[in-house]
Amino acid sequence: MKLYTPAFFLLFFAHLALVSSFAAFFLFPLYITQNGGSKFDIGILMGVFAMASAFSRPAVSALIDKIGRKHSYSLGALVMVLIPLLHLPVCGSVADNYWLLIGLRLIHGFGQAICFTVIYVLIGDRIPARRLNEGLGMFSIAGIVGVALGPLLTEPLIARFGFTGFFLATTAMAAAALALQLLVAQHKADEQQQKRGSEVSFFSLLKTRKFIVCGGIALLFGIGLAATSDFIAPFAEARGFAFISSYYLAYSCAAVVVRLASGRLADRIGENAIIPWAIGLLSISLFMVPLANGKAMLVLVGFIFGAGHGLLFPALNAMAVRNEPYERRGKAVGIFTGGIDSGNFIGAILLGIIGEAAGFPALFLAAAIITLAALLLFRSRPKNPYEI
Repeated sequence: MKLYTPAFFLLFFAHLALVSSFAAFFLFPLYITQNGGSKFDIGILMGVFAMASAFSRPAVSALIDKIGRKHSYSLGALVMVLIPLLHLPVCGSVADNYWLLIGLRLIHGFGQAICFTVIYVLIGDRIPARRLNEGLGMFSIAGIVGVALGPLLTEPLIARFGFTGFFLATTAMAAAALALQLLVAQHKADEQQQKRGSEVSFFSLLKTRKFIVCGGIALLFGIGLAATSDFIAPFAEARGFAFISSYYLAYSCAAVVVRLASGRLADRIGENAIIPWAIGLLSISLFMVPLANGKAMLVLVGFIFGAGHGLLFPALNAMAVRNEPYERRGKAVGIFTGGIDSGNFIGAILLGIIGEAAGFPALFLAAAIITLAALLLFRSRPKNPYEI
């Protein structure tokens, strides 16, 4: 079984386009503040997106079993195409449109949950088991490049065309993802799975020791991600740092370099050897944010956080799907990605409250301590058979 097939590259570029659309919304806090919103409003409006994404994972897993991987992805991508367009007619302050914006963010989060769960199931079906870390690491480069590309492409559009240009661009990116995914042939096992369904429920799998640890680490990781995705832009704006997207560019470059360098190494030494180092890098970078006194320091923080992300995401993903049969992979990935989104939701709300009460330094220090706590949870992992 080959790794780098036409299907791999079609899914790679579909994921790149989809993540670019999603990651552009890291700049959505600027929309909120420009329309009279506060740090707490940022926490709420960014948090409900993550809440919808997290809480819909059991439903997404059931959807995958019922209509299959490809049809599920098409549905999610269609949502990601339409929701930015529905922001265009919204006029007035955040306060005037609060419930409308919350509704749009909830639906947007559901669409993202479908796409982010299904794409890693689709690609996991096509990666040889002995090259799982390499394949997931290389594939997830698409996501990390998208994290940089979305803000990088849309920040100039906001400056020139306002948020109308922003919403049109994010729609176009999601449409590209939908079109590319449609070119990938359906896996034969997917058709068989639709017919027979799954005997193991999402919550039964979640109760196992492996997924308590894997999902818990993902949740704490998600809180750290919430600090960077939701609050770096307003933090940089408050300190007068220009060209905020340079942070995300450094983040992306580090993650790409790490994944290119460590993919085969992770397959040789196992994900259990990688995860502690990744958690350490993430925590160090968050501790450094309050010390940033210029754009150069912020870029360094982005580079370190990106390196930690580049190591942790594929290692946790491999931990989730390793040794799982075909019919459980959708739920396994749902628990892993749902843990990250749950952390994003909790982090957006919790860190928003901390930031409003005590300022940005306290916000990022709290995120660093919470992320570091993942090391304690990691120690309780099952030692076998998940080590290589």
